[in-house]
Amino acid sequence: MTQLDVRPPQAAAETESGAADGDVRGKGLGKGSVGLVGSAVIGISTVAPVYCLTSTLGSTAGEVGVRMPAVFLAGFLPMLLVAFAYRELNKAVPDCGTSFTWTVKAFGPRVGWMCGWGLVIATIIVLSNLAGVATSYFWLLAGQITGNDAIAALDHDKTAHIATCLTLIAAATAISYRGMTATKGVQYTLVGLQLAVLAIFVAMAFRKAAAGTFDTGVHFSWQWMNPFAVESMGAFTAGLSLSIFMYWGWDTCLTANEETIGSAKTPGRASLIAMVVLVGSYLATGIAAQAAVGSGTKGLGLGNPETSGNVFAALAGPVMGPLLGILLFVAVLASAAASLQTTFIPVARTVLAMSTYEALPASYAKVHPRFKTPGRATVTAGVATGVFYTVMSLVSENVLTDTIFALGLMICFYYSLTAFACAWYFRRELRDCARDLLFKGVFPVLGGLLLASVFCKTLVDMWNPAYGSGSTVLGVGSVFVIGVGLLALGLLVMLATERRSPAFFRGEVLTKSTPALVVED
Repeated sequence: MTQLDVRPPQAAAETESGAADGDVRGKGLGKGSVGLVGSAVIGISTVAPVYCLTSTLGSTAGEVGVRMPAVFLAGFLPMLLVAFAYRELNKAVPDCGTSFTWTVKAFGPRVGWMCGWGLVIATIIVLSNLAGVATSYFWLLAGQITGNDAIAALDHDKTAHIATCLTLIAAATAISYRGMTATKGVQYTLVGLQLAVLAIFVAMAFRKAAAGTFDTGVHFSWQWMNPFAVESMGAFTAGLSLSIFMYWGWDTCLTANEETIGSAKTPGRASLIAMVVLVGSYLATGIAAQAAVGSGTKGLGLGNPETSGNVFAALAGPVMGPLLGILLFVAVLASAAASLQTTFIPVARTVLAMSTYEALPASYAKVHPRFKTPGRATVTAGVATGVFYTVMSLVSENVLTDTIFALGLMICFYYSLTAFACAWYFRRELRDCARDLLFKGVFPVLGGLLLASVFCKTLVDMWNPAYGSGSTVLGVGSVFVIGVGLLALGLLVMLATERRSPAFFRGEVLTKSTPALVVED
């Protein structure tokens, strides 16, 4: 039996990972710095499970009541489907540009550039939010430990808050600058602490639920796991949007693919491990907390609007006691700080890839000769985060809040594009076997459609001034203005970049292509 190779000449060479060389370029990053466990830990850390739970557990319960665990499962589904798309694309093209590189290969330079822009902007917004949360919990924890309310109140002093926030951003930038080895070492400790404290909280919450300690507690029912029992589609969509945010960041495993042992397969496996750990943690914590205190709007109920924005601050003492309760504050601080540090990975490596392929200025393509990291891109991301948070804080707290609400739009935007890119990139292979049809076609398209639907529904909801802080711009909700405005800004930056880097936008640097067609004779 012979094989007829009809690939174009530039795509015929093979790399060590098995991916076609073509026009994909090496970046000079430190190869083999992270293994399977380290990659999964980094993915979990970027998501920041404890921080996500304390900030969205109550809000989700407020939207869907006791069906909150079902919504966590529903939010997991599109992320899992998109994760299959990332895995398959990474096998074919293990490039640290991930969504940017893959959408260029599938849809061309302009769609790919906007996809990269969505990832970068989403990450900058998250970094600023994480820094703010870490700062708040730093002063709150300091006040708890010292028993001094005046120290805890420093979080409300704008000068002290911003100064602390900038210090944390600088520290996270420095660790990321020093490479994946330094990042991995810090993350093992911080992620281990988060998961251990969550396990203690879950065990003690179930114990309180069994003893009927709190009047608002409720008995477990399998109906909690039924998403079709949510009272209205509006409530379900709102809860789903919050749930999707809780899973965002697992793709960091993929952006570190050029630094991972077995770059074609390990990152995809790590992302799936991270997703399973996350959904397990969310379900266990959500069920335990709801059983212990219920999802009502009074007292310790998860849906109480006075505490829903920071559930663990309200539940730490009642569920875990004063001493162990401090551990929960430490875990939230560790979660935000850990995620702050690892979230620099995707933005810096995406900028590095865009620069390497001449979609951004060449200066960002420089890799530190010793640490093998995108040094300039990492520092620039840190500076951009610090400036963004400082300006937004000084302008208006409402603007800062609405910017965070606009984050979901960016997440759905670039995730759905990447999912559709998978099906289009592999379109010639979908008839090869059932496995290819499902994992390269059906699952990615379903995930993309689900996220695109959430994108469109969120866009409609954002128009309403009541969405977010309630601020308006000419009668339109400020969240809509910020979300759409950031995407429009991307178009303007892309047009300006096209004048400076015409070769990339002509498709001469990173070409639109599909996998090689190999015909057996």
